[in-house]
Amino acid sequence: MYTVDLNCDMGEGFGAYIIGHDDEILNYITSANIACGFHAGDPSIMKKTVRNALRKNVAIGAHPGLPDKLGFGRREINISPEEAYDIVVYQIGALHAFVASEGAKLQHVKPHGALFNMAVKNAALSKAIAEAVYKVDPELILFGLSGSELVKAGEKIGLKTANEVFSDRTYQEDGTLTSRQETNALITDHGKAVNQVIRMVKEGKAPTLQGRDIPIKAETVCIHGDGQTALEFAKYIPEALKKEGVTVTAIGNFIHQ
Repeated sequence: MYTVDLNCDMGEGFGAYIIGHDDEILNYITSANIACGFHAGDPSIMKKTVRNALRKNVAIGAHPGLPDKLGFGRREINISPEEAYDIVVYQIGALHAFVASEGAKLQHVKPHGALFNMAVKNAALSKAIAEAVYKVDPELILFGLSGSELVKAGEKIGLKTANEVFSDRTYQEDGTLTSRQETNALITDHGKAVNQVIRMVKEGKAPTLQGRDIPIKAETVCIHGDGQTALEFAKYIPEALKKEGVTVTAIGNFIHQ
């Protein structure tokens, strides 16, 4: 019996600028990672996205990023662990207020973009992020790249963690995601994406650009909400997983410490 969560990054517009197809995608996913105002999002978009997710029974997570709207949080900034702690606490607090005001609870925290990728191998940064999550609410689930330092840091401090894999990104032999600066970093064909996800979930293996498979643990699958193929992937992937006998449900329904 296989069970997996399907998450998507959401609420990543700003003011009059709209990114993605959040309303439609919410019909297919089980967890939403909502931007908290640093890399994207604003108070009005946060409120709207929270309400829409709750209306469609989608679990909600905070999606804290680096303070870089111009670069969409995808440019590395040389922040200290202390700074990482502060910006993560701040952003979780902002989204928590909107969720609490609707009578609901946050399920998880997933760092965004460069902050997420920097934490893959940076143990000190990962420790600071995990501490920030734990001290805000030790019941929150911490998302991290499968097998990363962030997942290890979360486990060490006593958080529930979720090993995340990606439907729309290619992998390197060391388990990291191919840099977006490379031409072959993104997967845009839904058939290829579906096959990769099924293999990761059922076989515990991910293909790499170097031509060999690597072991991987898939507990939650990400679709990037700003991607051109996001809506298409959101429709096809859960349907394909269910045909393969995989239960798709929010991470909080099955993850255990």
